[in-house]
Amino acid sequence: MQGTPNIARIGTLLGDNTRAQMLSALMHGKALTASELANESGVTAQTATTHLSKMLAGGLLKLERQGRHKYFALASEDIAALLETLMGLAGNEVPLRTLTGPRDAAMREARICYNHLAGSRGIRLYDSLLARRLLVTSSGNLALSGAGERYMMNFGIELEALKASRTPLCRSCLDWSERRSHLAGSLGRAILARFESMRWVKREQNSRVLIFTRAGKQAFDAEFSR
Repeated sequence: MQGTPNIARIGTLLGDNTRAQMLSALMHGKALTASELANESGVTAQTATTHLSKMLAGGLLKLERQGRHKYFALASEDIAALLETLMGLAGNEVPLRTLTGPRDAAMREARICYNHLAGSRGIRLYDSLLARRLLVTSSGNLALSGAGERYMMNFGIELEALKASRTPLCRSCLDWSERRSHLAGSLGRAILARFESMRWVKREQNSRVLIFTRAGKQAFDAEFSR
């Protein structure tokens, strides 16, 4: 239909298993080289380059250069949110109660979703902020209340710097494992960075899993219990 966005173009890009594996690898939030993405998807470097060129042209990826090296990353948080939603739809093919191992349990508890906290702890954070009216819905958009702004600054978040960014401050992201929303946007990114700086959480190597330390679990539970 003329005048409407052509979703088939995006669907075609996402509908290839090799490209899907590459995009999933980039959900770690790290920029990767073509050879690293080739290794992640099990294809040759030449094949990887062809797929990456298509995704760059289609707006799914962005290219970052550092010296002679080229790194690929997801183009935006919108792309990450789309992928997370698609993972939820794909998850419908498997019973929700099915757990195939400890690693899956860890993924469900806490993981990185591009640059913010996802999993059951991400849901708890989001629900707690809403219940305490630190996060509110204004004109259909998610926003910090006045009390929420004061809370975040007291928590160590550089709020004015986030407001100056072109990235939306607050947005919800549908969690693929919980089928409920968690917090994304520049605030979601800043909160995860704050958790890391306080050593509440650390990243598991070569995985999206986030591991809360013993002290971090206690602090998180005390701070976001409601």
